[in-house]
Formats: sequence, C-alpha cells, structure tokens
Amino acid sequence: MTAAHEPLVLTEVDEPVAGPGEVVIDVRAASLCHSDVGFLDGTLTGILGFTPITLGHEIAGVIASIGADVTSVAVGDRVGVPTAFGGPGQAIDGGFAEKVKVGADWVLPLPDGISFEQAAPATDAGMTAYHALKLGGVTAGTKLGIIGAGGLGSLAIQFAVGLGAEVYVAEINEAVWDNARGYGATAVAKDIMEFADTGLEVIVDYAGFGTTTAGAIDAVAPKGTVVQVGLGRERADISSQNVVFKELRYLGSSAGSHEDCAAVMDLIAAGKASSILTEIGFDEIGEGIERLQRGEVVGRLVAVLPE
Repeated sequence: MTAAHEPLVLTEVDEPVAGPGEVVIDVRAASLCHSDVGFLDGTLTGILGFTPITLGHEIAGVIASIGADVTSVAVGDRVGVPTAFGGPGQAIDGGFAEKVKVGADWVLPLPDGISFEQAAPATDAGMTAYHALKLGGVTAGTKLGIIGAGGLGSLAIQFAVGLGAEVYVAEINEAVWDNARGYGATAVAKDIMEFADTGLEVIVDYAGFGTTTAGAIDAVAPKGTVVQVGLGRERADISSQNVVFKELRYLGSSAGSHEDCAAVMDLIAAGKASSILTEIGFDEIGEGIERLQRGEVVGRLVAVLPE
C-alpha cells in the first residue's frame, strides 16, 4: 500500500531478518479483512504505522528462522499471528508477502487438525467474534442478537450456538440466510428490529453501519447489553433516551487475547466451527479487496501460498 485511495502495488521488498526476540514466518495463508478496505479508502489509515506498507494482518505459516534468545518456538513450527494493534499489516509490514517478521511472543502454535487456510481468519475474525461474545456475557440460555453474518458474524453464530445461546440473526444478504440457519440460528431477518419483541438480552453488532447500531440500541431488552465490533461507519445516531431509560450497557470490543485466539483455534480444529473460505492467489489480493468493498464476498477470502 503506497497511500490511501491508491491501488495496491505488487513489488519486491527486502527479505526480513529475525533480530533478537523475533521470528520470520514463511506465509502459507493470509486472509483479507474489511479493515484492509478501511486502510485503502482512508477510513482507518490513521492507525497505520507508515506508508508504503505491506498489508495483511490475518496470517498463518511456518517458522522459517528465529532470532537470538527465542525459545518459545522453533524452526518448522506451524503458527498463527493473533491480530493486535501494533502488529503486522498495521504498524509493521504484514503478511501479504512470502515472509513476515514478528516478535516471537506474538505467535501462537497451531493445534493439529487446523489448516493454514482456516487458521488465518481465526487470528482476527475468529478471535474478535469470540471475544465480543465473552465481553457481552453470552452463556447458555442467553437470548442473543447478532447483526451481520459475514466473516465474523458467521463464526459468532457457531460459537454462540455451541455455548447454548438462543441466536437471532439480522443480515441484509439473504444469500447467506441458509448458512445462518444451518449453524443453528433460531431465526434470521433483514433487520434486528424484527426481533425487538423477543427479549434480546445481548446484541452484538458485527456490521457497524450506523443504522445497525441504532437498531441494536432500539431492539435490545431493558437492562440489556449492546456490543459494538463492526466499523462500517465512523459514527452512529443512536437514541440516548433508550440508552438511559432502558439502562443499557454499550460496549466496544476490538480483537481479543492470545487465550481467545487459542480457544478459537481449538474449536475449529475439533470441527465445532469453521469459516466459509474462498481461496485466491497472492496476485489477486488487490482485486479481492475491491470485491470486499463492493460487498461481493461471502465469508472470507484467503490468499494462499503453496508450500
């Protein structure tokens, strides 16, 4: 990425070298995120460390080399890199490359049974979806509303159903409704307001398009919780009266912890959840981000490098 509002450029960069406390990873899979759209359209450019920068913050691969004093991982280990502010693809060069350098304490060993393709989106989409449910206090029996059944929302439905929650999904794209029902959602509709009389105790907004946030505030039950994850728009016009009179909690949730990411990896490895994936080549990343921006992607696009 050279600058906001400019297309990605395929270029050659110096091969990274692991310094003390660092590792270099041979990238096997790097998935595309709507945040990448935000970087390129200028919405999220402010959190980038510098430009030009190699994007790509959902990364899985194999340890290629280690720096001095690294004992937590070894060459040949299969790893993912849980997404974090200050991490690759944001503050430092990321995973849309053959190799990426990160701090050794950032990486997470992958369990047996999870592919690189599934592990890459789990480092962000999976971890973020899971953390938001935890923050909202979702447990068995919770009446839960989920707004958005895309990359994050589709995983959240699976996690929540696994926890024993009663899940109601709002998603404007009817093409993915059958998927949501297949994951165990109780009901699916275009607007969360269609479930306003259901007594939703928690609503997680994985879309964040302003109107979705306002709808969550209006639809959630008294003394309920709304968790904001999606950042489709910077601002939302919400009813402060509903926040006050219903005594709501409105929480922001971003990314998660290594523990959250490890839990997600284990769930996927055990076959209890999975991302809907479309594999692309690394030379298709720029086109893939444009598809994301146009809303043409179901699930997650994952750029795959052969071993």
